[in-house]
Amino acid sequence: MRVQVGDVRLFFDVEGAKLRPDGAKMREVPTVILLHGGPGFDHSNFKPDFSRLAETAQVVYLDHRGNGRSDRGDPAKWNLPQWGDDVRGFCEALEIERPIVLGVSFGGMVAMSYATRHPEHPAKLVLSSTAAVSRQDRSLEMFEKLGGAEVREVARRFFENPGPEAMAEYQKKCLPLYNRKPSPPEFMQRAVMNPKLTADFFLHEAHTLNLLPDLAKIKCPTLITAGELDPILPVADSKDIAAAMAPGVARLEVFENAGHGVHRDQPDRFFKMLDEFILA
Repeated sequence: MRVQVGDVRLFFDVEGAKLRPDGAKMREVPTVILLHGGPGFDHSNFKPDFSRLAETAQVVYLDHRGNGRSDRGDPAKWNLPQWGDDVRGFCEALEIERPIVLGVSFGGMVAMSYATRHPEHPAKLVLSSTAAVSRQDRSLEMFEKLGGAEVREVARRFFENPGPEAMAEYQKKCLPLYNRKPSPPEFMQRAVMNPKLTADFFLHEAHTLNLLPDLAKIKCPTLITAGELDPILPVADSKDIAAAMAPGVARLEVFENAGHGVHRDQPDRFFKMLDEFILA
């Protein structure tokens, strides 16, 4: 399904009803909007893992503009302020009120952009394996720790010049280190990708990223999850986010022996924690 949001049509998918029979009445459950990582990927890597969340909430999968099955739009609008505003516009188009917005990796950056630009809109926020400021030095250090000097060099070349050859080498040498559990081959095979957007982000947005000064604007309860062995967005990045937020707003949970996207390495702990946070 696609819906018009500003100058583009955004693709989305839904699991779980909003209204559910409960005796003599219909019970309304929260709506969770999932913001995928990448950038340049799509929502497919959430499936089937997040299907279990539909027992607790209505789950909405969204492809960002320029990503996945959404319209590419104007490349000049491939930036975090626009992606953040798109989340608000998407909710208005579908009349979603008080959403719980969950962003993983790049999706977490979009979630922070949205929540700092529209602080009254979200009911809750979940930030998983993400960062508010660009610290590629941390990432290179973790890649070397997990894979040695050769892997560090592969990552450095990709960060500095994310062309087709560097991207292919990065996917071969660096992606396998993202998680403790090997990702199935279909993780990449089924994704609808936009390599041009990926390259554009690493050449521009990644070098200027700094959401830290605005994080104190976020008012809603925020759960932050991070993997201790995450090489691309190390746990120190999540600690920075928690420290920059207003007192009492954020709760940081660090997962030992977990990498990027802790739901992949420790699904039972993550989804139990997520259910409790949503229903609290």
